Amino acid sequence: MNDDPITAILRLAEIESVMSGGFTAGGDWAVRFPPPDKLKFFAVARGSCVLRLEGEAEDVPMAEGDVVLLAAPRSFILASNPDLPARDAHEFEWLGPQRLVAINDRTDTLQIGGHVRVHPAYEAMLTAALPAWMRIDAAAPEAATMRWLIDRMVQESRDGLPGAGLAQAQLAHLLFVQILRAQMASGDLLPPGWLRAAADPRLGAVLRQIHADPGRNWRLDELARAAAMSRTVFAAHFRRVAGTAPLAYLTEWRMRLACQALQRGSIPVATLARDLGYASESAFSHAFKRVVGVSPARYAPAEALRLSA
Repeated sequence: MNDDPITAILRLAEIESVMSGGFTAGGDWAVRFPPPDKLKFFAVARGSCVLRLEGEAEDVPMAEGDVVLLAAPRSFILASNPDLPARDAHEFEWLGPQRLVAINDRTDTLQIGGHVRVHPAYEAMLTAALPAWMRIDAAAPEAATMRWLIDRMVQESRDGLPGAGLAQAQLAHLLFVQILRAQMASGDLLPPGWLRAAADPRLGAVLRQIHADPGRNWRLDELARAAAMSRTVFAAHFRRVAGTAPLAYLTEWRMRLACQALQRGSIPVATLARDLGYASESAFSHAFKRVVGVSPARYAPAEALRLSA
């Protein structure tokens, strides 16, 4: 079975979700967190709190079961009342997912958090497709599954069972996928990019075909037929939703696959050129240099940052 576009891209980006810890608090409390250097998620497993996010005009109430994903490097405050004097997060000893931090001697609120590691070459590609932050309400249709995942993560942290670290990582990975699904299903407008295209009922089918057979000599009319649209309407719709032209997306996807293969050093350039639909090694090398900025022979993983931006 061919991967759906989300699976294909997340596999390419080599994402790894990690539950990094959590805390309990009650009464009056406020904690200030620095801007994260990775995708950050946090969830209210019990009780409630208020999120004050840098750059936002209004505070965000969070109820039990609510989840937030922060894609932008913004500082934030979690609190019973964000107008209270906030303690810096570095004042506490964060002991990882095996032990929750006690902000004070109350346990009315239980918060858990984690982050998503992405291969540096694809981090910009992933974050550019996401809103700066998103909140999934506990009343959303997808929230029941998310709540089960959150409860299991808390249980693994509390009980210290054998294999708890691996179990927490897998649960965090599933939670991240559920966050993406909930955001796609919410109807909220995503930034132009691959995630918005994958969420589009017609363009999602096109991405699936491109990803399943990137070496095929795709023509614009074939892709338009896959979307059940005319060439002109399809080309305009694709550019508006994905932020790039259909055949440009195809080329960029091929180059992302090429970068991954070259990073692994597992395939000759001539074979890679053939597999990705180029008539010759020189044609592939020319396209690669135009998109990535260097020739395949001089490629280093850091160069993929140019493609991902």
